[in-house]
Parts: sequence; structure tokens; C-alpha cells
Amino acid sequence: MLYADRRPYVVADSLDELTGPTSGVVELPLELDWSEQHRYNLDDPAELGLMYEVVLREAMRASQLRAYLDGATLARVWKRIFLPAQVRSLWESRFSQLGVA
Repeated sequence: MLYADRRPYVVADSLDELTGPTSGVVELPLELDWSEQHRYNLDDPAELGLMYEVVLREAMRASQLRAYLDGATLARVWKRIFLPAQVRSLWESRFSQLGVA
């Protein structure tokens, strides 16, 4: 079994509670992103998607999701971001609208 399959992931209670930034440069704290690229320009679609991937994978508290993700933006980019299967499954089981093509 892979670590990603055993690891606990946090899922928001609602997409409406995700009111993080939607533009500009965001610097993630080390607890979420310890890589050299911990700054993301949300006006660049590739960087925005990458930041969402990192936050969805690494967040351990709902407050981290609320601080860095936006519900409408998440729904918009959902199909094009790369996530572990368990993360995708957990979020799609809570929010069926994410799994709709």
C-alpha cells in the first residue's frame, strides 16, 4: 500500500467556506510547501493549479484549505489538476459537482 493511500487528508465541509485568494502572488508556509517554489502567481493558470495541488495534498487542517483555496476556482480547475486518487475520491464523494465533466 502506498503512503498516499494511508495518509489522512482533510476535506472542507463546503465549497462556500473556501474563500482564499484568487489573484496575485501567494506564499505558502513551510508546513504546506517546503519546496523552493513556495510562491505562486495565481494569475498564471499553471501556477494556480500547482498551488491547489499542493494545498489539497498537504493541508492537515480545514483552516489551511480556507486560507488558500477558493471554492469557485477549485471547481473550475478540478479536472485539470493532478491529485492522488484518494484525495480526488474524498473530495468528489463530498462534492459531487466536482466529478461532473
